[in-house]
Formats: sequence, C-alpha cells, structure tokens
Amino acid sequence: MAVGLFSILILFLVSLGSNATPFFGASYTLIATTALIADGFSIGNFVLIVFVTATGASLGKLVIYAGGKGFRGRLGQNKTVMVLGRMLERKTGLAVVFVTALIPGLPLDDYVYVGAGASSSRLTGMFIVTFLAKVLKSFLEIGIEYAGLGRLYTATGLTGLSRIEASILFSVVFLIVGVAFYKIDLEKVISRLRHRYNAEKPTIE
Repeated sequence: MAVGLFSILILFLVSLGSNATPFFGASYTLIATTALIADGFSIGNFVLIVFVTATGASLGKLVIYAGGKGFRGRLGQNKTVMVLGRMLERKTGLAVVFVTALIPGLPLDDYVYVGAGASSSRLTGMFIVTFLAKVLKSFLEIGIEYAGLGRLYTATGLTGLSRIEASILFSVVFLIVGVAFYKIDLEKVISRLRHRYNAEKPTIE
C-alpha cells in the first residue's frame, strides 16, 4: 500500500517543525518509521519517506538561518559567530555542515546555522550539503529503526524516560549548551589550542 498524501504532509510538517526549532531533540525519523510500518514497507514507500523527511528537515534549517540573521545585530560582533563565518567561507566549512547535519540525536547543525545566519554566510552551498546529509541520515536512521535495531537506542531502555520526556530534557540541555557556545570566545580557544600544539610539537634538528 502506498503512503497516503495525508501521511506525507504530516511527515513533512513534523520534519520541518522539529528542525526549525533550535536545539529541539524530537526524532522525526522515528515518526517516519512508524508511518512506514503502518502503510507497509516497500522500496517506493521507503524512498518517498526518506526524501520527504530530508526535504522538511533541510527547509527547517532555513528558518534557523533566518532567525540567526534576525539577531545579527546582537550576534554579529560575537567572536564565535565571526569564527564560524570565516570557517564557512572555506571548503572545510561545508564538510563541517555535512557532518553536523548527519550526526543523529545531536542538533549540532542548529549551532552552525544560527552562526551562519548571524554572519550572513552563503546559504546555497550549505543548503545543498545539508539536504544530502539529511537524505543519508533519513536513509540510515529509518532503515535501522525499521529493522528493529533502533530499540537498542530508545530513551526508555537507556534512561528510564519516555521519548517525549527525553526530548524535553535534551531540548533544555541543548538550549543551555547553545547559549554557552555563543558566550565563549571561540577564537581565543582555538588560538590557545594552536599555541599549545606548537609548544608540544617536537622540533627536528
């Protein structure tokens, strides 16, 4: 049985909403897996759900980018934002975007997109890389969860909390981490790490 239009719309909106809310810990792939089980597995259904959720998740990051841009006046001179802006101008910056968008369970790409918006970084390359990462993320996570391996990683089994409680807890934690991240002087931290590395680096006589 093919996935219904209503299910597609719901999956798109859930993926969009969970990724448009900074540091929110809800798992849209778990809801997508539930829909896949309900409608019946087929290659067509699986591919469709992967691309629908990836599209919604990627578009959600545009909302976060716009939010960062809206706070440009407050964050524009933030040294962490300035470091992120310079990093995103390099090719390695897109690699960081891809990795942070791919890592499951951690909204690391939210931090990147807030900083990117505040520094007015180029969005086209970031969005394309994010979409590719989200396609791979949906493919892997939904596939694993459908196969039943996702049970190994459920919040209930690891912490005694339901997924809703765990999502709320993680959202609060990531919000605090996000505020702390933009409070630190990232440029100074990187400078100290480089200085320490150079000091410990053996010299060749």
